Amino acid sequence: MVNGTGGSPGRRGMGIAFSSVETLAVAAAVTALLSAATAQEHTGSIPRAAARSAGESTAECLPREAVSGIVRAVTDGRTFTLTDGREIRLPAIEIPAPEATDALAALIQGQEVVLSPLAPATDRYGRHNMRAFIAGRATPQPVEAALVVQGFALAAPRTDDPGCMAVLLAAERIARTGRLGIWQDANAERFQAERPADVLAAQGRFALVEGKVVSVRESGGTLYVNFGRRWTEDFTVTILKRNERKFAAAGLEPRRLEGRRVRVRGFIEERGGPWIEATLPQQIEIVEDR
Repeated sequence: MVNGTGGSPGRRGMGIAFSSVETLAVAAAVTALLSAATAQEHTGSIPRAAARSAGESTAECLPREAVSGIVRAVTDGRTFTLTDGREIRLPAIEIPAPEATDALAALIQGQEVVLSPLAPATDRYGRHNMRAFIAGRATPQPVEAALVVQGFALAAPRTDDPGCMAVLLAAERIARTGRLGIWQDANAERFQAERPADVLAAQGRFALVEGKVVSVRESGGTLYVNFGRRWTEDFTVTILKRNERKFAAAGLEPRRLEGRRVRVRGFIEERGGPWIEATLPQQIEIVEDR
């Protein structure tokens, strides 16, 4: 845990020192940077239909039903405690980088934050599920986006507020293109579907998997998006048939993914070979066809 009594923590493990002032400067640039990126409707990464389905304001990620508090301590890269004792969790991101704890502390420790509640209101440990924004600015800067755009976190799809999800995906794309943080290694945090053993080694973890869809089949109310011809060994994505319309409305008709190269995000499970269940369209992105 990083408490509120010491000096500004520094980034460990990447050979880069930074101060709270420098990190807040990054946060101040987040809104302008991401607004420009999302204003393009995510061409080349997210279908235009998906951007439209997110609503007219896909570039906006603003507080809703907001409350505020002052951060007393940062526990990890997406958990912190307020001075009133409430423990806050940021479920819209996943944290593969240990440096995220220091980065989050430099952003918000001792600072006032604006919080938007998410459903469910708490997790099984009683922590409040929230989105967090840096207070005292004309346009609130989302804390999660500030971590993602620096390469310390991954966007985790949620059903609520697709505008914020669009912003996080844009932030992740910026970090990946710039090889920042976890993306310093071009292949880090991104597995190739053509190497199912590597994917399976990440079982239980949140990960990104890229590959070319070989076939799409339906069986027993489930669509199987296959990345190989041997389901007992190869990577597979499953989509429940009842969710097919939701994907189609977002410009991702599952049956038309055959032959396309895609990026899928989610928790790796094992069902014969490695497997991800896709419940939301934002879990699948079309990438460059090869």
